[in-house]
Amino acid sequence: MSSPQGEPYLRLEGIGKNFGTFTALRDIRLEVPKGEFVCFLGPSGCGKTTLLRIIAGLEVQSAGTIYQGQRDISALPPAQRDYGIVFQSYALFPNLSIYNNVAYGLVNRRAGRDAIRTRVSELLKLVGLSDSPAKYPSQLSGGQQQRIALARALATSPGLLLLDEPLSALDAIVRVHLRQEIRSLQQRLGVTTIMVTHDQEEALSMADRIVVMNQGVIDQIGTPMQVYREPATPFVADFVGKVNMLAGTVESAGRIRVGSRNFACASCGGAPGRSVRAYLRPEDIVARPIEAGDPNVIDATIDKIEFLGSYCLVRVTASDLQGQPLTVYLSLNYLSEMGLQSGSPLKLRILAERMRVFDA
Repeated sequence: MSSPQGEPYLRLEGIGKNFGTFTALRDIRLEVPKGEFVCFLGPSGCGKTTLLRIIAGLEVQSAGTIYQGQRDISALPPAQRDYGIVFQSYALFPNLSIYNNVAYGLVNRRAGRDAIRTRVSELLKLVGLSDSPAKYPSQLSGGQQQRIALARALATSPGLLLLDEPLSALDAIVRVHLRQEIRSLQQRLGVTTIMVTHDQEEALSMADRIVVMNQGVIDQIGTPMQVYREPATPFVADFVGKVNMLAGTVESAGRIRVGSRNFACASCGGAPGRSVRAYLRPEDIVARPIEAGDPNVIDATIDKIEFLGSYCLVRVTASDLQGQPLTVYLSLNYLSEMGLQSGSPLKLRILAERMRVFDA
């Protein structure tokens, strides 16, 4: 699965990994162009961290080849690979000052004292901690420690930056702020970056492309918009974002029967009578405009309203759908304007062009 952006900087060919009889990764193929930010996204146990560790040389693959900048690095030890890495736990040296933590890789490479001082000063300024060189990790907040871990990973100007769930140990507000900072920094430096995360919001907001992994294989590679709007498999549809699933059958080309209703559906095809599942995002079911005679308009009843700030998550049922529930997003203003509450009737329109249909 290649990228359209030219010669890849990182190329994985047929990567596999077995732990005894357990297959953790199977035939992973991926091309990452220079300067791209890629997220490995998937649930716990899907193989994403194992794949990152194989790229770093911290784990040895059972099969396959890794190329970085046209160089076969498959059998090289970590020290001979060109990357910086940031771990979930920061992994800072508690007995070293912030200055010496950031300088660690440069000292190992026997850089000159003046060059080290200049580079550390530059990086501390870059991550907004230029006033902290003499402090120790224990004197910094979690977000500040993660910035220092990032500065240390970038100190040697690596060709590849690897991020292993770097924000998962932080609280929500710091996490949102830091992911914007990391993305901005990555774009400014132009460093090819791979980040592992199980947080779909993180992946959608930060990545140029997302690699969705499931049980040791890649289910889909695409831009955040492609993965969200055009899921390639039921797993991707279900895992990335909120989704409604309706069981039905193919009525004819472009038509799907759900319960007693026959809906227009842009992606529906195949033999009539075929059992399928239609996937819809909550925003793909709208309350207006409603046009008379539209085959995709349903009469629903509000079961529950979950207040989320400026909009609400509204759970509804429609008798025509044989009790299959739906979740829609409605603005707080619309609910107030229409006087809607639990038990209220509501007309909704299912967007035919947004329905994604897969075999049941």
